[in-house]
Amino acid sequence: MFCSSCGKPLEGDVAFCTNCGAPARAAAPSSAIPPGGTAPSLPGALPPSALGYGAAPTHVPPPLMYPYAGFWLRFVAYLIDGVLLGIVAVPIIVILVLLTGASAALSNMGNRPEDFVFPAALVTFLLLMIPILICGEWLYFAMMESSSWQATLGKKAMGLIVTDMEGKRMTFARASGRFFAKIVTGLVPLAIGWIMAGFTEKKQALHDFIAATLVLKKV
Repeated sequence: MFCSSCGKPLEGDVAFCTNCGAPARAAAPSSAIPPGGTAPSLPGALPPSALGYGAAPTHVPPPLMYPYAGFWLRFVAYLIDGVLLGIVAVPIIVILVLLTGASAALSNMGNRPEDFVFPAALVTFLLLMIPILICGEWLYFAMMESSSWQATLGKKAMGLIVTDMEGKRMTFARASGRFFAKIVTGLVPLAIGWIMAGFTEKKQALHDFIAATLVLKKV
């Protein structure tokens, strides 16, 4: 008797090999193995996967529950979000204008052309406004799309959700990456980065490819 795993001779009627721990069984004679084949399985022999070797099963992602959302559905949802964000942004801009004194400086600029108050007020206004609006938009998209809704208000109105490549809910980090990836999408000439959502296989825009996300239509 020899161990079929390591080839070490087995002494006596042992159940397991003392060298490698594999179940003891007689090695198949070379004549019993067909050319180009493998040794036949013996009764009670464990499968290779149970012994810790053999090919690992291939992971197959589950099928998506919903179809991919087309370009025009996403475009309308983006317009809705733009209008809603604009409504919120207007009072913020008015408050910043009043706080920085940009409106008062602008009204007096014609009387004193040499006055540098308006340029200073304008720079202060822009330094405050741009970060506030960008952070507000980022938190809106990232928090809404990583929430249980998986959608902004515009996408919710159009019956859309944003997921990862397996149709699962995104993390906040992935949703944030998707938002900032839109900067790259916007840099592509002729808006091709956005238009890609109309002709790619899974209706993905450029930022969807970067963040590995999908936009699906709930039916």
